[in-house]
Amino acid sequence: MGISRVGFAGLGSMGGPMALNLARAGIPLLVWNRTPGKTAELVAAGAEVAEDAAELFTRCEVVFLMLKDAAAVDAVLDRGRPALAGRTIVHMGTTAPEHSRGIEAELLAAGAKYVEAPVSGSRVPAEAGELVAMLAGDPGAIGEIRSLLGPLCREAVDCGPVPNGLLMKLAVNVQLTAVVTGLAETVRFARAHGLDLGLLTDVLGAGQLASPILRVKVPKLTEEDFTPQASIANVLANVELIAAAAGRAGLTLPLLDASRALYAETERLGFGAEDMVAVVKAL
Repeated sequence: MGISRVGFAGLGSMGGPMALNLARAGIPLLVWNRTPGKTAELVAAGAEVAEDAAELFTRCEVVFLMLKDAAAVDAVLDRGRPALAGRTIVHMGTTAPEHSRGIEAELLAAGAKYVEAPVSGSRVPAEAGELVAMLAGDPGAIGEIRSLLGPLCREAVDCGPVPNGLLMKLAVNVQLTAVVTGLAETVRFARAHGLDLGLLTDVLGAGQLASPILRVKVPKLTEEDFTPQASIANVLANVELIAAAAGRAGLTLPLLDASRALYAETERLGFGAEDMVAVVKAL
């Protein structure tokens, strides 16, 4: 692989398990998180903790960013600006495609390399190392970091130039949003008619609708378990990005618009930190 040390910024619901998988794979890892106190398990697995974000770029050849939003990405990159030359930055979060295109231009001008690598999946596949990465950028840079994705991802798919990775992620999330919102309505309908929700789960799992997302989300709905894997607030932020990208392309997405209103209402009701299946509370 030829990479002496890897940096990882952002140890949230997804980033924490991802960084832990890198450390457990024996990759020399330096981590940083805006909120302290999330590093004990990582240190036990062999990772070091940076004093600040700038240290990641000073000491690491490759830096993964798994951050909340565009503002967080910009803040971390700004702190690392003096040491960006020669580094490879891997953006694994979800921001607007235009934002990513701007990052690429700035990093290339600074003598750095840039790989877009947003992932499909929530906390459960992140813990299991079964995410799907959508890669975009210079093929040479992608080739240099591809082996590092092994502990994180079941698949890593080349999508072409930036921002095609993020556009692919948004396209996938159109389907994800519709599926989970539909499952919430399905369970609500069955519950209102007194159906056995265990049997409903069995029937859904036995037919053509069976899928990993169904296996995870239907039990959460039937058991009213709203512990977050992907939160309402996070999903709503993604839906807003999709809506903006659709608008720029002159598209109307009626199902997405209906889901967007439901997720916004769920957040307004105070359930933004709960799992996305909490959308049922707005129905």
